[in-house]
Amino acid sequence: MKRNSQLVTLTHLSQLLDLVTGVGGFIVPLIIWAVKKDEIEDLDEHGRAIINFRISMFIYTLICIPLILLFGLGLLGIFAVMAITYIYAVVNAIKANKNEKPSYPLSMTFV
Repeated sequence: MKRNSQLVTLTHLSQLLDLVTGVGGFIVPLIIWAVKKDEIEDLDEHGRAIINFRISMFIYTLICIPLILLFGLGLLGIFAVMAITYIYAVVNAIKANKNEKPSYPLSMTFV
């Protein structure tokens, strides 16, 4: 295995593709992780953290949708989920560049 902190950093930053494409922020990190996890050191750990975080944020967004109709607070929840997603993508990209472990809040373990 070789170390490639640039690819690991790029994997975290690829989550920002949601701003452009809508779903690329989940698909691109998933593809990079699936293809390169056995070749690049630490990519498996970072990729798992990203996928678990993105699935968790999707579930939180789904929970907020009915809350829009019931209380009107769901919209605030969706904006909070979006902000957390983008902020922690950048924070963990910086950590990956420094060869540190990723840490995503509110992340459930699926993978």
